[in-house]
Amino acid sequence: MRLQFRRAFSEPWLEVIFKGKYIVRIIEGCNAVSVIVLFVSFIAAFSGKLKTTLLFILFGILSIHVLNVIRIALLTVLIYYYPQHSHFLHGVVFPLIIYGFVFVLWLIWINKFSKYAAKNQTK
Repeated sequence: MRLQFRRAFSEPWLEVIFKGKYIVRIIEGCNAVSVIVLFVSFIAAFSGKLKTTLLFILFGILSIHVLNVIRIALLTVLIYYYPQHSHFLHGVVFPLIIYGFVFVLWLIWINKFSKYAAKNQTK
């Protein structure tokens, strides 16, 4: 498999070329920054001990970033082989995966590490 990235320095996106064919354009919204901000805001709103909160935020940011890179790679390959499903893959499947992952992280945080979890464990 041959994968290339092409960037025009005057444009705010990155083009992905797979097997010699232009497949996708990665724009600002694809970098998961908004998802990471949403995740960090939720964790901060339901904080626990400072060290635990900071470590969980760091773990969350890194895991969301890795998942997003995998998401972009899979999306590129799947759109290459199944271009007729690109809207469904980009608009439904992959947002569901990344937001679903963040939701699971939130559930883990609330039930295991937040001040709310500590209150419920003492009852």
